[in-house]
Amino acid sequence: MATAHKLPSRLHHTAYVSKNLEATRQFYEDVIGLPLMATWCESDELFGAERTYCHLFFGLGDGGALAFFQFARPEDQALFGPPVPPSPFRHIALKVDEEVQGQIEERLRKSGFTEPQMYVLEHGYCRSLYAVDPDGMIVEFTVDHPDVEKINATRRADAHAELKRWLAGDLRSNNMFR
Repeated sequence: MATAHKLPSRLHHTAYVSKNLEATRQFYEDVIGLPLMATWCESDELFGAERTYCHLFFGLGDGGALAFFQFARPEDQALFGPPVPPSPFRHIALKVDEEVQGQIEERLRKSGFTEPQMYVLEHGYCRSLYAVDPDGMIVEFTVDHPDVEKINATRRADAHAELKRWLAGDLRSNNMFR
């Protein structure tokens, strides 16, 4: 049996590179509603060169943050910038309640967002609102199903068995919540 390890207490921050920090600020603060908590302007010796950059931190309800960098030099921006095209399978997912999700959806619509820049998926175990930020990154705002504790317990109990089953070629869906 595996030894129980103490888990990290929460996400401190997750960081991304932005092409335009003001467009990023407008999206995350003005449209989504995350407060700008800090702006750090710095120069550091990083990876063999002096790098000058600015990074923003947008606050989350649990004290964590989303951080975004922009570099002063175009060659640093190109080196560290978003290397891959947007994908719905590479995104940030933030937990919200129905009221907050509804408010974000309304603000997105008022700001001119329509499909494919914004869409909703009913997963069964949660309802997700997706929006594309100014750099093409997808942000998901998720409302858990009312029976989330029971659902999570079910998936926790069979997580290893379900992974083994799927890896062995049995690709049947186990989402009985849709």
